Amino acid sequence: MTARRELRLNAFEMGAPGHTWAGLWRHPRDRSSAYNTLDYWVSLARTAERGLFDGVFLADVLGTYDVYGGNGDTALARAAQAPNLDPFLVVPAMAQATAHLGFGITANLTYEHPYAFTRRVTTLDHLTGGRVGWNVVTGYLESGARGMGLAGARAHDERYEAGEDFLAASYKLWEGSWEDGAAVRDRGHGLFTRPERVHRIVHDGPYYRVDGRSLSEPSPQRTPVLYQAGTSSRGRRFAGRHAEAVFLNGHTKAVAARSVRAIREAAQAEGRDPRDILMFLGATVIVAPTRAEALDLCDEYARYINVEGQLALVSGWTGIDLSTLRPDEALAYVETNAMRSLVENLTGPGERPFTRADFAEFGPRGARAPFVVGSPSEVADELLAWAEAADVDGFNLTRAVAPETLAAFVDLVVPELQSRGAYKTRYAEGTLREKLFPGGGPGLKATHPGAGFRHAAASHPASAA
Repeated sequence: MTARRELRLNAFEMGAPGHTWAGLWRHPRDRSSAYNTLDYWVSLARTAERGLFDGVFLADVLGTYDVYGGNGDTALARAAQAPNLDPFLVVPAMAQATAHLGFGITANLTYEHPYAFTRRVTTLDHLTGGRVGWNVVTGYLESGARGMGLAGARAHDERYEAGEDFLAASYKLWEGSWEDGAAVRDRGHGLFTRPERVHRIVHDGPYYRVDGRSLSEPSPQRTPVLYQAGTSSRGRRFAGRHAEAVFLNGHTKAVAARSVRAIREAAQAEGRDPRDILMFLGATVIVAPTRAEALDLCDEYARYINVEGQLALVSGWTGIDLSTLRPDEALAYVETNAMRSLVENLTGPGERPFTRADFAEFGPRGARAPFVVGSPSEVADELLAWAEAADVDGFNLTRAVAPETLAAFVDLVVPELQSRGAYKTRYAEGTLREKLFPGGGPGLKATHPGAGFRHAAASHPASAA
């Protein structure tokens, strides 16, 4: 099969011993228990860069999955994304060990403030040479809200309204406070910054207020590459307006294609080119030199899946306590305050309803996304078929056994894709945004709403892109 476009790839990771497949940390060759060491992250980054990956996409969640059984004991006992680390703090070590790899960092805006948050992201963008993206999330765990001293999480759609306000304030700080060239570094005159070129930002929104100049001079990208992962109806509108890349799931090509189409339509309604948003589909890949070896490997991994841990994860994501369902009982649609798009996908039209037992399966049903097992050529065929049918630009490759599954993909699948002209053979130069969108500049495209907050005197190099 000939690729319609060059595939993009991210390693989908999390600062936790268990990510999307609970229990695999127990596998004798798995190293994810060392998630709290620098060596783990440096090794991961070097492997991803050896495979010419666009980035490491770092998931994060603030709170504990406590819907299953009404408490968080199962999540803690089975390492279902608990314990976990702050993803921001592992990036500098990975950046120091690499030259091109990008970093998509998940941060929950509900518990941040634009004034401090923009400085933190700008710092990372400086230190990485412009290789940072932000996965904009609004949070859904009640346990996280309680931990932050609140009575509960904001309602689903209100979270996106708050997100609009947060981004408006952030755009003003990133794009409108410092003009290009404000930091002159004039040793002779003892002048570091021209204060008349650094502007006070006043934002008085319904959720956030700012009054002050941005604390940091502009980084290579000013605004980081903006990722988004919500595909509910409100999430799609948010993505269509703000996102430059979207991470989505879909257990069939038709489900994934429907989400992609809706987001591209939302972008067009906002006056943006629908192709200005890259679509990354989650995928689990088990590859070996032959199909028989890959199937054996898959069976081996499956023996380490922890059923309760899986159910704790899905219960947290959906907001539905799966401990109340019989193994063969189908999941019914319930409007929750959690990941509404996931509940819609799992209970919508399909081959057959999802049952509690499905979520514990190490396979396509449990993955809720492409689950690909086979030889290098078979894996390449399937990924390209998904990309074509669902109109996605690439994949977020989910961790299974670390570092084994990532290394196998790099060693076996990447050369196969390259031989078909479906994957790059070297990195482009420039920032993460320039690598993802060749021919553009390091900053937001002029048609992006964030560009409208630039100070009139500023002329960022990407403004004409």
